[in-house]
Amino acid sequence: MASPAVAQRSPSSARRRYSFGNLEEVLDLPDLIAIQRDSFDWFLNEGLSEVFSDISPIKDYSENLLLEFEFDPSDEFLLMEPKFSVEECREKDMTYSAPVFVRARFLNRHTGEIKEQVVFMGDFPKMTPKGTFIINGTERVVVSQLVRSPGVIFQPGERYRLRNMSKHQLVTGTIHPYRGEWIEFDVEHRPGRDVSAGVRVARKRRLSLFTFLRALDLGPDFDYPAFCDRFVGHFEFLAPQWESEKGHELSRDDALIEIYKRVRPGDQPSAEAARAYFAGAYFDSRRYDLSRVGRYKLNRKLGREVERLQELFGIEVKAPEPGQATLSPAELLATASYLLHLVQYETGYRLDDQDHFANRRIRSVGELIQNQVRIGLSRMERVVRERMTTQDMEAITPDTLINIRPVVAAIKEFFGTSQLSQFMDQVNPLSGLTHRRRLSALGPGGLSRERAGFEVRDVHFSHYGRMCPIETPEGPNIGLIGALATYGQINQHGFIETPYRVVRDNQVTNEVEYLTADEEEEYVVAQANAPLNPDGTFRNPRVLARRSPQAASLEDLKLQLEEEHFFGATTEIVFAPPSDIERMDVSPKQIVSVATALIPFVEHDDANRALMGANMQRQAVPLQRAEAPYIGTGIEARAARDAADVILALEDGEVLDLDGRAITVHYDKRGRVVHPLARFARSNQDTCIRQYALVRSGDRVVEGQVIADGPSSDHGELALGKNVLVAYMSWEGYNFEDAIIVSERLVRDDVLTSIHIHEHEIDARETKLGAEEITRDIPNLSDEVLIDLDDDGLVRVGAEVGPGDILVGKVTPKGETELTPEERLLRAIFGEKAREVRDTSLKVPHGDAGKVIDVKVFRRDDDHELPPGVNELVRVHVAQKRKISVGDKLAGRHGNKGVIAKILPVEDMPYLADGTPVDVILNPLGVPSRMNVGQILEAHLGYAARWGWQLNGEATGDEPVRGTETKTRPNTPPSVFIETPVFDGARWDDAATLRPVGDKPSIRTLLENMRPESPDGRRLVGNDGKAVLYNGRTGEPFDQRVTVGYAYILKLAHLVDDKIHARSTGPYSMITQQPLGGKAQFGGQRFGEMEVWALEAYGAAYCLQELLTVKSDDVLGRVKVYEAIVKGTNMPDPGIPESFKVLIKEMQALCMEVEVYSNAGEEIEIKEIDEDIYWTTEELGIDISRPERGSDEEDARREAERQARELAGDRPAYAGRREMP
Repeated sequence: MASPAVAQRSPSSARRRYSFGNLEEVLDLPDLIAIQRDSFDWFLNEGLSEVFSDISPIKDYSENLLLEFEFDPSDEFLLMEPKFSVEECREKDMTYSAPVFVRARFLNRHTGEIKEQVVFMGDFPKMTPKGTFIINGTERVVVSQLVRSPGVIFQPGERYRLRNMSKHQLVTGTIHPYRGEWIEFDVEHRPGRDVSAGVRVARKRRLSLFTFLRALDLGPDFDYPAFCDRFVGHFEFLAPQWESEKGHELSRDDALIEIYKRVRPGDQPSAEAARAYFAGAYFDSRRYDLSRVGRYKLNRKLGREVERLQELFGIEVKAPEPGQATLSPAELLATASYLLHLVQYETGYRLDDQDHFANRRIRSVGELIQNQVRIGLSRMERVVRERMTTQDMEAITPDTLINIRPVVAAIKEFFGTSQLSQFMDQVNPLSGLTHRRRLSALGPGGLSRERAGFEVRDVHFSHYGRMCPIETPEGPNIGLIGALATYGQINQHGFIETPYRVVRDNQVTNEVEYLTADEEEEYVVAQANAPLNPDGTFRNPRVLARRSPQAASLEDLKLQLEEEHFFGATTEIVFAPPSDIERMDVSPKQIVSVATALIPFVEHDDANRALMGANMQRQAVPLQRAEAPYIGTGIEARAARDAADVILALEDGEVLDLDGRAITVHYDKRGRVVHPLARFARSNQDTCIRQYALVRSGDRVVEGQVIADGPSSDHGELALGKNVLVAYMSWEGYNFEDAIIVSERLVRDDVLTSIHIHEHEIDARETKLGAEEITRDIPNLSDEVLIDLDDDGLVRVGAEVGPGDILVGKVTPKGETELTPEERLLRAIFGEKAREVRDTSLKVPHGDAGKVIDVKVFRRDDDHELPPGVNELVRVHVAQKRKISVGDKLAGRHGNKGVIAKILPVEDMPYLADGTPVDVILNPLGVPSRMNVGQILEAHLGYAARWGWQLNGEATGDEPVRGTETKTRPNTPPSVFIETPVFDGARWDDAATLRPVGDKPSIRTLLENMRPESPDGRRLVGNDGKAVLYNGRTGEPFDQRVTVGYAYILKLAHLVDDKIHARSTGPYSMITQQPLGGKAQFGGQRFGEMEVWALEAYGAAYCLQELLTVKSDDVLGRVKVYEAIVKGTNMPDPGIPESFKVLIKEMQALCMEVEVYSNAGEEIEIKEIDEDIYWTTEELGIDISRPERGSDEEDARREAERQARELAGDRPAYAGRREMP
């Protein structure tokens, strides 16, 4: 193999790949789940103590009693380790949490007495090493939230924002705190009137800017009239407004009262109340908090303006303290000054863009939990204050004052019900990784789908290197949910930073600097692929670079608006001389997210299809045997490693022993460590999690080496699909409209077979009539039905089960009825055995089948923690092997998706000249209109990778495995594995690219120099990547040559087995007696209004009558019809549908007398359901009383559960019930 082109081998990857990348990697990818881990570590080490110090001390109303809190995260007595391991919590439906304690000190100022105690504050959920949480036994992820940053923002007014000259507002400046009331300054120009400046306090009615400035406390020597004269002298356009207001000059108290009137219009205004409101709303840290971020943003925007106030207006004002959490009067004046400078355009003043990443920040998991703890503590504070006044002063201790329930409830509420605490997407490792890196603009304090406009969803130039422009959902959440870019990281203020190489003296250094979006605007930045000389200087006299524009002035916006130009800031792309370049991108892939960076040749795909490709990789089901792609992008190993589903060596050591359950390693420092392997574990989405050892006994391992593969990983690389031989051609119309034809070999050899594990659960409860019992003794069932149950009524592990088979036998007591003499005799002889019970066993749902792989029993008698009223809980796992079948959805990595329409026998598939049949036939018409040409390049390069090539006398790749029978076997390794990094990968032709040509060959060159595929030395595929294919049925060659190559195909989670559904009889709705809907309820297909019209149009009266009566809600008729079918007699006439009876009841409820007559004029008596029907159904073995969701029986059961929970003092939302996906 050619050594210079081979990517360096890292300890984490055992596979070498031939790299087509021309650029050196200056910076390794960062830890991909650091966004979760770092934030939670901050919460434990700083956030918790910060929130306790914010609330401390709590004083009573007389301020004589104090309760202080002290939390030191380094004190191991205050922050303990979790009681149970992650595995135990998963198995027993518990929360992975650790107890938190705080030192509380009670001080009585009357007596000087101090009482100190360590108080338990509740169990706080802990993050697992994978960056997830285990809540009630299920794995959850807290998604990072993208919110507006606190600080000040100056924006064009409605006239420019809405591009409407009839609007009055010219410009606005708003101060957004982290917590507290807004203040909004604006300048308006109404037609025929003078320009006026105003202020809105707490988003209420506008008042004059001069009134607001009069209300500010700008020092004891503040001369308001003199200040106003200088102020208006500087901003001359305000002179008419000042002249009109000058006559009725206000005192400071009058101005405060004006503000108070607008904020509290119903209250009686007084100077004292107005002063108290204004001081509390903006200058009291308990009600107003800018936060560290808001203070940073305010200083950055207004710092220079505050310093200039003396020079501009001749007044001395006190600047804010460095860490001040509240506003200062100087800053309010500086905000007004900055805003007016924007109208009277001066250099150095610029408008902001609310969608710019300088004004949007990330609230990560730590901050979100901290806010929730703060809410809980503020609720607790009220309770403490009340108890201070009501309890006996002598008996008060910190323990008696503190009630931790509000804190515990706030945390439970967040993890259980918050929009940002989500059920983890665990289809495959990539879906879990991208879920942890997701950025959401939704959630509390964020946007809502309905209110979010186009601008906030659109790609913004400040997203470059921070948020992926490709990966986002396709539905109503498009643009509101994004993914962190590969190199992006969150700084201490919550802004996303991206790395750049520093350019000094025209020379690009390897020094890396992380910049936020606003810092980046100060530099001219070159792209990562700019050609460099060996000494790091730029090769070309002009370098393609981007320069961030200064935001347009109001004058520019006015001109653009009049000329109907698009306005808004966007980066300038310029050819700059090397001396102008100050920074350079670190890598071409820093612009995209991990999922997008896994798509080879993404630069040749249309963005819409790349989006689908990135999203569909997250839906790829782990296959029975993972296979790494022939064509990767070089980050597969890193993605698999950071997804944390593989096992890494902790340090250097030696493998002592291994089997299917665990790997035992003797490490040089830690000694003997046992790494358990996951065996057929169930994921949140019912896919199978298995781990396989990659090492052997006696092997030496190095730190960070992958010693065991997880699901969808192959030798430590992410492996979501299979490499198969594809041909782009049509075949008898079966691949019309994106349908796919596959070879039977994929079914026979389990190439695309996956394992799915379903969990079935049943519990035995206490009921009013006695306890339910899990038993094998079930009434009216034969021994054949119970053959797989053990003595306790539990199915044996290894049993093959199908729909309707019993997994766990359970009987429930029936209501006691008056006993007949015979029953009394039986009861006397057999005792309780003969009592009335009914069968409520757990059965395999309709359409489900498989092999029982695990049965777990939890009993209250064995000290298992179970929900109130539950004596026993049984959980059964059934594994199902799903081969590929017609109706399954397949996809490539380029958004090329389709459904299998036909599975052809191998002998009917088109074949190459040496007899090799292709595996998959794709429609070539799916490529041109979709513009995802990357799939074609992948197929060509994949074919070259399969066979290897010889160039300039040097062979690349191992000798390929030959022979028609092994050629396309699933486990045949290619001659060489290839990596083609995004935006820096292989190209089709040397002449077809404008980018600098490196030393790597083009794909066309590889095809020209490829090793012969046929054992007799024949070349089957030409230099253009096309081959002559032969019809498998006739043996004749097809008229045209066909593109043939190896493509990486994924099997998506949309499996036909989960969707296909049929019903003959089943449950009915209690009210309407019509069949239920949906597969989960074993429902029927709805025959709606429009379908009725269709049959009416055809005059199919009898079909229609049948559909609307005996096939739906003619209760008696449907049983009679079933009976006629079973007994082979003639069909009875349909009766009256139940919905007609319901209509009559509703009319009677309106006090209308309703009578029904036949055609002959005879009155028809509408009867209730006949008793005979129940006997008939029992004889025929139909259950028409099956409860549905919302039925009386189900409601009664839920009500009993709720009452039991309330008795136990638990909240309804957290009764230990498992959440299902």
